[in-house]
Formats: sequence, C-alpha cells, structure tokens
Amino acid sequence: SFLLFYLFDLHMHKVLPKFSNRDPKKFFRILNKRVNNYFSENNIKRTGNWRLYLKSLIIFGVFIIPYFIIMFFDLNQWTALGLIIITGIGMAGVGMNIMHDGNHGVFSSRKWVNKLMGSSIYILAGNAYNWQVQHNVLHHTYTNIHGHDEDLDAGRILRFSEHTKWKPHHKFQHIYSFLLYGLMTINWAIVTDYFQTKRYIKRKLSFKKFVSPMKQWMNLIFTKTLYYSIWIVLPLIYLDFAWWKILLGFFIMHYTAGIILSTIFQLAHIVEKVEMPIPNKSHDMKNTWAIHQLFTTSNFSTKNKFMNWFSGGLNFQVEHHLFPNISHIHYKKLSEIVKKTANEFRLPYNEYKTTREAIKSHFLFLKSMAKKPIQSA
Repeated sequence: SFLLFYLFDLHMHKVLPKFSNRDPKKFFRILNKRVNNYFSENNIKRTGNWRLYLKSLIIFGVFIIPYFIIMFFDLNQWTALGLIIITGIGMAGVGMNIMHDGNHGVFSSRKWVNKLMGSSIYILAGNAYNWQVQHNVLHHTYTNIHGHDEDLDAGRILRFSEHTKWKPHHKFQHIYSFLLYGLMTINWAIVTDYFQTKRYIKRKLSFKKFVSPMKQWMNLIFTKTLYYSIWIVLPLIYLDFAWWKILLGFFIMHYTAGIILSTIFQLAHIVEKVEMPIPNKSHDMKNTWAIHQLFTTSNFSTKNKFMNWFSGGLNFQVEHHLFPNISHIHYKKLSEIVKKTANEFRLPYNEYKTTREAIKSHFLFLKSMAKKPIQSA
C-alpha cells in the first residue's frame, strides 16, 4: 500500500503527516467488506471490462485519427485547426480513461497491459514515473494537505489554500485562473517533467519500488525526444504549413486538453464543500486516511451519462480516492454503497449535482482565496 509510503522525507528533512488509527465505529472496514461483497456476489473483477476496452478504442481513435488525417491529406488550415481541437479533446480523454487506470494498475488484470496503457502518457507529453509519484503517492496519500499534496501547489500564480501565502496578484485569480488552466499539459511537455524528475529523485520518492536515477533520466530524454518528433518534427518536415502555424497548432492541441483536464481535476478538490486540514504540531492528522478522503474530496455530475463516460470516473472522485485499486468503470455502482455507508456513519459525502454547479463552487472558492487574509493581532 502507498498510504504510509514514506514517513520521513530524506531531502526536505520533515516528518510527513501521520493519519489517525482510531476508527472506533470501523467505517472503512465495514465499507471495504461491502465493496468486496459486491464484487464477489456479482462475480466480477475489480479491473476494467469490455465497456472500458471499447471506450478506449473510441477515445484512442478520437486522439490519433485526426493526426493521421492531417499528415496524409492535403487540408486547408481551418480544417486542420478543427482536427487539432478534436485531437486535444481525445488527448484529455486518453489521459482520464486509459492512462489513469493503467498507471493505477486497474485497467486490466494483466500487469503488462496496465504498463502499456499507462505508457500512453508518453504520447500525451507526460512521464509515468513523475505522474505515479505526484498522483499515486503524494496526491492520493496526502489529499488536500498543504505542503504535501502537490496538486495544491500552483507556485505563486494561484492560491488554492488558506495556508498558502497571499500575494497581491491573487486578488484577480478568479478572473485569470481559467486562462492558465489550458497550460497544464504543455507545461508537462516543456518544463514540468524535468523539474519533477530532479526533485523526486533527490527526495528518493518512488511508487512501489525505487527507480534508478540514470534509468529515469534516460527514459525521460528518450520519450521526450520521441514526443517532440511525433508532434513537432514530423509535421514540420511533411506538412506544407508555415513553421509558426505548426507550433500554434501544437499549442492549441495542448490548450484544449489542458482546459478540460485542469477543470475536471479542480472540481474534485478545489471547491467550497471540501476541507483542507493540516496536521498538528506532532504531525498527526485528526482522522483516519479513509475518513480524511471523505472530507477532502467531492463528486460532481454523477447522473450525467456523457460525463460518466468521458471523464474516466473522475466525477466519482470520492469512490476513486477510497478505492484507487478499482477501475473507474465500477464507480457508479460503488457510489451507492459508499454514500449509504457514509450516511450511516454520519460522515460527509460531498457532491454537486451538475458540472455547472461544481464550476460555480470552484469559482467562488477561488474568489474567497483571492481576498487578503485579515492579520491576527
């Protein structure tokens, strides 16, 4: 399990938060038993099924087919632009549905299939090692804990937590934030992965097993070179478009994917209903890990069939955080069990009925964080 992966950060010289072991009513034990019973009684696997595999073929097609059409057919620039936007939508879909389940090890019961599907991150501009550390280890373990969950860290540009130091430009963040969200994946492609690799190796962080620093750097350089070759070099060689139009198309593809991915990610954790607790002076958290997930996570638009299909279960974020070892294809059924159990134990089950409602809550939260904190006497 990754939940207590590292109790001491060797580089940063700080003790990581420790979750409480006290659960007198045994919430997670009972919930886990009910979930296990669901799978055994229905004789189904926790991994993906034919619905996931069929969806993966469709989404891969949305991502890849426009690229080949642009490369092999003589198109005008406006048609090419439309296909580039479709590719960006497909890029987001591959990330949420295929890469995500693959790198959680739940796309298939076969390890090699999970590794292959997880490796799709390389044609999305990311890196599997970095993603697994940031997402599987840091985000899923220390969800919404300032200084430990890197999803809360937006540098000095955005303020996602009351524990983040306020800067004068933050007063406008609810206005400019959505413009910046589109830069998420292009940052992967250009700078983020290099800084993350350096930082994670220095901190000796890894997922499941330690990685060889040399092997990781070689992997990063090779996959980035392959990525730039596919999306920039080959189009520059074979397409009859000006170089700046090709680079602009590359940017638009990433910006489309970035807007979709960033917005969906934010609606799960950066909204009004969730909490952002911090450990006490002894580095102890108030709740157990499972109960902590209920307080720090929110669902949205779970009755929207398209959102359920396209978002890869990221709108069922409560279920995903409690059971990251289960494919998202099962979350809709599991949500009934989780919600019922949380209500029985009088624990929160945060959710927004629609995507619009969740976006509004995210906007209002950003606006509240934009205000300069009142200094205590």
